[in-house]
Amino acid sequence: MLLRLSFLISIVLAATAHAGSVGREQDIVDLKLGQRVQVDDGTCPAGQVKEVRGARMTDKGVARTSTCVPRYGPKTK
Repeated sequence: MLLRLSFLISIVLAATAHAGSVGREQDIVDLKLGQRVQVDDGTCPAGQVKEVRGARMTDKGVARTSTCVPRYGPKTK
């Protein structure tokens, strides 16, 4: 039972902690609570990329917040 519970928790954490990358914020269709997606749309200063997060639950779904964060690694398309 404990093994099943720890496996389930690890799957949930892996799914919510995964950060994807898209070119436009409109391309994010199903943002989950706690999920982070990097958006490379050129709105942030050089060396940074916009990070959109599923911040909190509302009546209409997941509310988003966005901030500029440092870009790590080479820029990819």
